[in-house]
Amino acid sequence: MWAGVFPAVTSKFNEDDSLDHREMERCFSLLMEAGCDGLIVAGSLGEGPMLSHDEKIEVLATAQRVAKGKPVLLTINEAATRDGAALAKRAARAGANGLMLVPSPIYHTDPEETVTTLKAVAAAGNLPVMIYSNRIAYRVDVTGEILAELASDEHFVAIKESSDDIRRTTDIINTFGTRFDLFTGVDNLAFEALTAGAIGWVAGLVTAFPKETVAIYKLVTAERYAEALEIYRWFRPLLDLDVSTYLVQNIKLAEVLEIGTNDRVRLPRQPLRGDRRATVEKIVKDAIASRPKLPF
Repeated sequence: MWAGVFPAVTSKFNEDDSLDHREMERCFSLLMEAGCDGLIVAGSLGEGPMLSHDEKIEVLATAQRVAKGKPVLLTINEAATRDGAALAKRAARAGANGLMLVPSPIYHTDPEETVTTLKAVAAAGNLPVMIYSNRIAYRVDVTGEILAELASDEHFVAIKESSDDIRRTTDIINTFGTRFDLFTGVDNLAFEALTAGAIGWVAGLVTAFPKETVAIYKLVTAERYAEALEIYRWFRPLLDLDVSTYLVQNIKLAEVLEIGTNDRVRLPRQPLRGDRRATVEKIVKDAIASRPKLPF
């Protein structure tokens, strides 16, 4: 059902902390023009936990206007199952193409609780679901045993594998074949996962560097691995910015330098300052100065 590059987009804010839909439309359009295959809104990078349900639906609508028929997924990352189910219902009414579902971002569920929560939210929305498996950030591990329990539920069509264990890619394929559309969700493991069989990339740095991200994906799918690897090696210092407590600020600063937007974030986050900002600026500027020629 789903494959390709799906950016986890950033949310843009005005100076008064309201959503800047005009700027989001501009930024999202750059992703579509570069050849991305879908959009995912209100995730970790989109500061989803800082947005109200109304705001999440508004960002969804903005992405839908830009996507022109390509899939747009809304992230469900609510603390309470009932709140996740309520948002899933709203997403369905708003015409979302699917959900990216975080098992439990605050309370660390056991396997039975994880399965129950995922199934309840999926049933409420009655939409295709991408499971977000990220035991590093959210402390809930969507194991092979849990996937086996979910495999009989037709709502679950994909998994964003972000466990930080590249062996999981092969494990999922060996166990489930093509049952789940397998996406990588760790920017600096993307080449490794795609060459091991993942068919999609939920990407972060793509919001600043969409052409390079899409080029890597296209080259890997065309089995032009050496060319893809050359770009990926150039990209790695940038991709490492996605694996950080400050990933939102890091990537928004990269957007400032590359696509001329702003790096406003919602409190308690604050834009990077001092030495940390200078370090990220240098990484981004060095990459811009040495960017490779793309084959597409």
